[in-house]
Amino acid sequence: MEDFRRTYLQPLEESGLEPQESVLNQLHDVRAAGDSTRLDLATQSLSVDTCAVLGRVLYNDVLFTEVVLSDCMLSEEGVKLLLHGLCSNTTVKVLDLKGNNMRAVGSEALGKLLRQNKSIRRLTLEWNALGMWGEAFSIFCEGLGSNEALKQLDLRNNQINHQGAGELAMALKRNTTLQELDLRWNNIGLLGGRALLESLQQNRTLLQLEMAGNNVPSDTLKAVEQSIDHNSDRKSTLKESRSKTQVLSKEIQNLREEKGKQFLNMMETIDKQREDLGRSSRMSAVRVGQLQEALNERKSAVNSLKAKLQMTEAALALSEQKSHDLGELLSRVKLEKSELKERQSREMNKEQEEAVIREGKLIRELHISTEKNLHLKSKVDELQRRCKAQQDHIFDLKQELTNSTAELKLRLAQAEERLEAEKKRSKQTLDDAENLRQKEVDQLNRHREESERSLQDRVQKLEGIRIQLEEELSRVRALSVTERAQAEEELIKVRNQVRLEEQQRVSHLEEKLRLLTQSRDESQIHCTQQKQTVSELQARNNHLALEMEGLKRRIEELQQELGGKEQEKVAEVNKVRVELQEQIGHLQAERATQGGLKEKIAALEREMKVQTSNHREAQLDKESEIASLLEKLRLKDGEIMRTREDEAQRASFLQKAILTYVQGSPLGSYSPKK
Repeated sequence: MEDFRRTYLQPLEESGLEPQESVLNQLHDVRAAGDSTRLDLATQSLSVDTCAVLGRVLYNDVLFTEVVLSDCMLSEEGVKLLLHGLCSNTTVKVLDLKGNNMRAVGSEALGKLLRQNKSIRRLTLEWNALGMWGEAFSIFCEGLGSNEALKQLDLRNNQINHQGAGELAMALKRNTTLQELDLRWNNIGLLGGRALLESLQQNRTLLQLEMAGNNVPSDTLKAVEQSIDHNSDRKSTLKESRSKTQVLSKEIQNLREEKGKQFLNMMETIDKQREDLGRSSRMSAVRVGQLQEALNERKSAVNSLKAKLQMTEAALALSEQKSHDLGELLSRVKLEKSELKERQSREMNKEQEEAVIREGKLIRELHISTEKNLHLKSKVDELQRRCKAQQDHIFDLKQELTNSTAELKLRLAQAEERLEAEKKRSKQTLDDAENLRQKEVDQLNRHREESERSLQDRVQKLEGIRIQLEEELSRVRALSVTERAQAEEELIKVRNQVRLEEQQRVSHLEEKLRLLTQSRDESQIHCTQQKQTVSELQARNNHLALEMEGLKRRIEELQQELGGKEQEKVAEVNKVRVELQEQIGHLQAERATQGGLKEKIAALEREMKVQTSNHREAQLDKESEIASLLEKLRLKDGEIMRTREDEAQRASFLQKAILTYVQGSPLGSYSPKK
């Protein structure tokens, strides 16, 4: 307000003009009232110079949001200058120009104001004469039609006829922001009412139209009221639809965000599961390959045993064939050979049966061990899947705990930052207010002390003057008494002369006493004024003390609010801590469950290791048995060779006789190979 006052006085001083006392007093009253956003100059007769200065000041003013200039008897030039300054103002929201008898120039200036100004929301033009000037009022209506900020317009008692109502109707067809229009107590008539009713067919924003006292038929008024009701219903419906649309858009956005998060989480889970499946499949492939290699090795060993057995059977068949052919030629050796052959055949059959039994037993044990390995492998895979699922669940819980902890820490940090910022701001505000109050109190105390000292000095001086005057008066009285005594002694001689002198002296003393009395009265009046000044200063000091008490109460309220906020933050932190403890308890329970599962897995692994060791021991036993069987087969082969050598020695004496037969027979071609 003080800046506005200086800005108002500066151009007046530059132009050498005297400011209007009424305006200055009104600005002082506004400052004293504490309403720093309302400039009220109602009922003040503003000159053209004052209007020009106010227009220049309001051109760039950012302080006032409401300007009241009602009943100011503004001239046409003053209105033009004042409204020209308001054209570029961006702060004033309410303008009151009631009762200024504005005419053509005012209407044109108002039209220009409505075209250029983008901030005025309410305009009061009651008790003017805008409707009397047709061309100027049409300019005003053109400005109203192009305006995009005005919400309320008051045109009561402006002598608007049906032609002006037609201009207003054309403006309302183009205007899209005006919501309230007051046209009461004009002279619109039937034609004007119909024109306004027709304009409401295109206008969808006007929500209130007052037309009482315009000689408009009741049916037209009802139709206008119905159109206004339609506009109100349309606006409420549009507002509800906009609110619902905003709510639905927010919900859709939230759902999209949640779906996106769920999709990302699902994709991460799928990627993790794919990686886990890939790792498990690779490990399974490696294990299957190892088992397949072991199985191939065992199959190769069994195949070698089968080949050896087939070779043995082939050798036995050849031996039988040879023995049968030689039996026809060697009749004397037939019995011994048949006995030996029967004995050898029985032993070979027995050994073959034993070998077949052992081979079947080995194959069954191999199948059983293979099935056990597959079963154990399936159990291990199942346990690994469960363990992986538990690990994924633990990882998700840890991730969720980390995210929630980070979010809570972030929220706590933000809350603490806001609290610290609020504390700093309130502390800075309190310090500034306290410093300002302390400076004002110190200044007032210094001023009061200086005034008291000056008043005390003046009182002391006046008291000294009074004492001197009283002493002089007492001396004069003593002198008069002595002179009177002398005069009484010489009364007979010089009575006339003494009387004259006494009269002169008495008149002189009376004059002097009158002057002294007057100076004493003046000093008393000055003392009274100084006492009033002191009382005013004391009252101001009391007012400042009251303001200081109010500031202290405000500080206490702010401290209480800060305490409440701190308690709320502490309660929220405690709640978050309780939630974290609950989540930690759940995680510990799940960790205990996972510990049990890990123990089960370890037990199963130990069992699998025991079974693997047992399988290896059984495999070693089978391999030792196979080695022993191979050794026995080797020994039997040696015995057969020795038997063959014995038979060759026994048949040596028949060799010459049957040499030709033996050389031509198939046995002869076979025997050298042996």
